[in-house]
Order: sequence, then C-alpha cells, then structure tokens
Amino acid sequence: MKRYFERLTSMERRFVIGVLVVIFIVVNVLFVWPRFKDWNETKIRMRKAGDLQVLFEKEISQKEKYEREIAKLEKEGASVPPEDQVTELLRTINTQAAESGVNIIGNVGQPAPTNQFFLERAQSLSIDAGEPQLVDFLYKLGSGSSMIRVRDLTLRPDAPRFRLTGNIKLVASYQKKITARPTAGSTAPPAAPAAKPATSTKK
Repeated sequence: MKRYFERLTSMERRFVIGVLVVIFIVVNVLFVWPRFKDWNETKIRMRKAGDLQVLFEKEISQKEKYEREIAKLEKEGASVPPEDQVTELLRTINTQAAESGVNIIGNVGQPAPTNQFFLERAQSLSIDAGEPQLVDFLYKLGSGSSMIRVRDLTLRPDAPRFRLTGNIKLVASYQKKITARPTAGSTAPPAAPAAKPATSTKK
C-alpha cells in the first residue's frame, strides 16, 4: 500500500483519500450510527428485568407468611377450594336454593378480579322467595365450605307483599393451580401417530 501511494501524484492521493473518507462515512451512516440507540434500549430492558426480579423476590419472600395465613384459615374451617371446583359454584347454588325453597328466575355469570394466587367467580341471580327461605339460603351458603359470599343484594316486595324478589350477586374464591414451567433442556415426548382406521375389503 505504501509503494502504491508513492507512485501516485499528489492529486491522485487526495482523490483516493477522499474516496476512502466517503466510504468510511457511508459505512458509519448505514451500519454504525443506527445502532447507537440499541444500547439505550438494552439498558431499559435491563432495568425492567431488574425491577421484575425485585418484585418476584419480594413475593417469594412472602411465601411463609402466605402459608401461615392459609394454614390459619384452614384451621378455622375456611379452607379455600382448589381451582378445579369452579364448576361446582352454580351446582352448589342451585342445590341450596332447592333445599331452602328459593326460586331462581335467572342466573348470569359475572366477571370477577383475579390475582396470582386466587381467582374469583361471580354469579348474578334473580330470585323469588319468602323471607325465611331467603335467610336460610344465604346463611347456609355462607356457613358452608364453599366460600360463597354475597357481593351485592337488591330486594323488593312483590305486589301482594308476601314474598321478596330481587337480584343477588354471589362470589366464591378458589386457589389457582401452580403450573411448573418447563426447563430449557426439557423436551416434550413426541406424540404417538394416530391409528389408521381399519378398512374392510369385500370379495
């Protein structure tokens, strides 16, 4: 390269240096400068990951506290049923309504809040019942092991003023299932091939 420059005239050297400078600038503009913002984005992701780790570690440190509270509730007879009993909510309500003599005119599922440990299911009922029957219905729902409680209650007497009609929103809490995340090295077993249906040939 040195010998090559020595053979060039001063004008040719300026031209070659100018071309090299232009190439250097173009390469930086196309490939280097656009990547400057990546470092800021990386720092933002690192900060978010650090905040999330602190949040997770804080919740993990509360594990023993949560276990003690759950054990205390279970000793008091307030065991929170697992998530797979969610389908029993409406069945429990209908069964108790029939036993207490409460007529359910309509029922509609309602959205309810959920966190990382518990989920809630809500049911809105339109009822028609006598006062003693309604009191018996609500009392037995709340005193059982189903953890069903009244969230909203609106009642009014019927025209003859012998019975009560209205709307009741019932809510029940359930423990969420904790699913283990698969490790990076674990692989699911391959699915077995579907069996081919048997074919019959007529002769």
